[in-house]
Amino acid sequence: MIHAIPNIKNSVQTSEGLVIWLTGLSASGKTTIAQGLERELRERSQLVEVLDGDAIRKNLSKGLGFSREDRNVNVRRIGFVANLLSRNGVIAIVAAISPYRDAREELRQTTKNFVEVYVNAPLAICEARDIKGLYAMARVGEIKAFTGVDDPYEEPLNPDIVCYTAEETIEDSIAKVTAYLEQRNYIPAKPLLEYSI
Repeated sequence: MIHAIPNIKNSVQTSEGLVIWLTGLSASGKTTIAQGLERELRERSQLVEVLDGDAIRKNLSKGLGFSREDRNVNVRRIGFVANLLSRNGVIAIVAAISPYRDAREELRQTTKNFVEVYVNAPLAICEARDIKGLYAMARVGEIKAFTGVDDPYEEPLNPDIVCYTAEETIEDSIAKVTAYLEQRNYIPAKPLLEYSI
């Protein structure tokens, strides 16, 4: 009989937390990458929590509008929760449009172990993927101040990682992020399996 035994050396929980912040247009692939990354990191015995922008809007930031000020307040609230998790050894993965550079830069300055991931997809691709029909509603004026249509998205100038989701598979994007995290010793290498008969 063959038994697969995890290599314990490579499945150690990190002692410090981390904030992985995925920013990009609606339907660029942020949530899908975040969920895949969560699965990958759990396989490496890491404590992980995903903070999704839509879920935060419904719970933590209910009542906020879509002015620049309100959007930045929303980002700060998400950042506050992510920081709390990170300080307690959790890897917090945030998937939020977070359209303004100043708010994201503020997070970088106030967060230890902050990794900015720009989920880069052309607007036309995002519109084509949009199963919720939000872009179509914004185009006819049913949604106001929609990022990418009548409200700006300020691309990161120096992101730590760029995922080109119109050209890469989701698996490629996840691998790109995990490789970066491994190189900087934020996470251990994927556990090796030892086989014995």
